[in-house]
Amino acid sequence: MRVKEIVVRGITIGSGMPKICVPIVGRTQEEIFAQAEYIKTLACDMAEWRVDWFDDYQDKASRRLVMEKVRKILGDMPIIATLRTKKEGGNKEISFPEYTRINLFMAKSGYVDFIDVEGFSFGEISEELIGEAQKVGVRVIVSNHDFKKTPSKETMINRLMKMQEMGADISKIAVMPRTPQDVLVLMEATEEMVRSHATRPVITMSMAGLGGISRMAGEIFGSAVTFASAGTASAPGQMEAEELKKALELLHQGLERV
Repeated sequence: MRVKEIVVRGITIGSGMPKICVPIVGRTQEEIFAQAEYIKTLACDMAEWRVDWFDDYQDKASRRLVMEKVRKILGDMPIIATLRTKKEGGNKEISFPEYTRINLFMAKSGYVDFIDVEGFSFGEISEELIGEAQKVGVRVIVSNHDFKKTPSKETMINRLMKMQEMGADISKIAVMPRTPQDVLVLMEATEEMVRSHATRPVITMSMAGLGGISRMAGEIFGSAVTFASAGTASAPGQMEAEELKKALELLHQGLERV
């Protein structure tokens, strides 16, 4: 099955080497801007502003100022705005009305290219948020995170397929491995999803140190984006961006020789 590519600000997501995305996880405006300046110097393709790390995330004027300044700093680099709930590894307890309001505000700001919407935290009602964001030209990553375990291959594939049905531009799943076999299950689910079911790019990862190989092997198994850190990780197991870039390039060179 041919996976549809997405091109955002000249970056093609869904073919070739996985694109490297680095999170911005500052708690103050000053920390956020400093991290954005540093990210601009790294070998990465995209940035993700983790809004839930920001102390003033509830203040509309502060959010707008941050998005405007980060856009100016990063120029044409694609930006994901992510308000992660505590249930899925974030820093804030957020009600659905607040979650919806802030996400739509970010989508309509004109400063971000993607928002990340948790597919199952608030039930089927998330589909309304996805559609509203897409109406204003912002793409939606629909995500699901399990910080306790790795579900079965069938469960992960079903979740990714459900995300497509909900209207996701990109489907994303991150899971916690307890054994090396768990990492293999995640990569098998990724390969089967991309080969047999995906109509748009897919992002998958096995977290923590045990799952590190999944962050490097996306070009082989089908994960279109991989997340790296710029000093502070937003999830367990993120490698430094420069190290990850070298690993991706080595694998890519090997594939070209096949």
